[in-house]
Amino acid sequence: MSQTKILDGRKVAKELEAEIGQVVENLTKQGITPGLTVILVGDNPASEIYVSYKEKACKRVGINSNLIKLPAEINEEELLGEVERLNQDDSVDGILVQLPLPEHIDEEKVINTIRADKDVDGFHPINIGKLMINGSGLHSCTPRGIMEILHRYEIEVEGKNAVIIGRSNIVGKPMAQMLLQENATVTICHSRTKDLKEHTLKADILVAAVGRAEFVTADMVKKGAVIIDVGINRTENGLLGDVEFKGVKEKAAAITPVPGGVGPMTIATLLKNTLKACQERRG
Repeated sequence: MSQTKILDGRKVAKELEAEIGQVVENLTKQGITPGLTVILVGDNPASEIYVSYKEKACKRVGINSNLIKLPAEINEEELLGEVERLNQDDSVDGILVQLPLPEHIDEEKVINTIRADKDVDGFHPINIGKLMINGSGLHSCTPRGIMEILHRYEIEVEGKNAVIIGRSNIVGKPMAQMLLQENATVTICHSRTKDLKEHTLKADILVAAVGRAEFVTADMVKKGAVIIDVGINRTENGLLGDVEFKGVKEKAAAITPVPGGVGPMTIATLLKNTLKACQERRG
């Protein structure tokens, strides 16, 4: 019986970081150091953890990292003013506003205020538009990281049935576009999809991005499918993905674990986007 391949995101992220670090080192010798500024509003513990991961990752590859902490009470106008200031600051190549934001602030307005060429999260409408027409822009980190995993493990995408559960602007929709560009036949499923299992059983590549612990079970998966688990659910049993790992692993040809699968790739891709923003902006 052939063994299920574990798609190790930590390993791939390390390889990617080593490559990025090499390019950053060469740029630094020319007097150019890429810079990422993260804005953190309020004191959401999960956001603080993510931001500390991002700071450590920048340090590892030699990217200048700067954190601006703002109180939860800050008004929208002041936050937008802070973003505008960074837009004009030539030492800042990437701007990232950590989500979620407090309820009184319009997230969409904040994302739209970040200059598209500094939007390293890949959320700006211009970058989303460029992705749609297969143009060069800064693309959403999690889907781009998933594509990196598929490429590095030499998983064929062309001609495959790819099913995505979840239609968010951050993962589901850009993921569909990236798979489509590599000639997969793509189906997007969501909370209103009738008979979800009928779709998932046809998937050669199944991407689970629903935010519900162990939502995808073995009976929903075709034997020999490639399973990408985007979920990070904090439960009393610890950190769980959207896929019931133990059962699904028995049927899958390849699967990403949680933790250690997609998560590290999101951060590695953020570094790659920051480097790209620096190179394109500074010619």
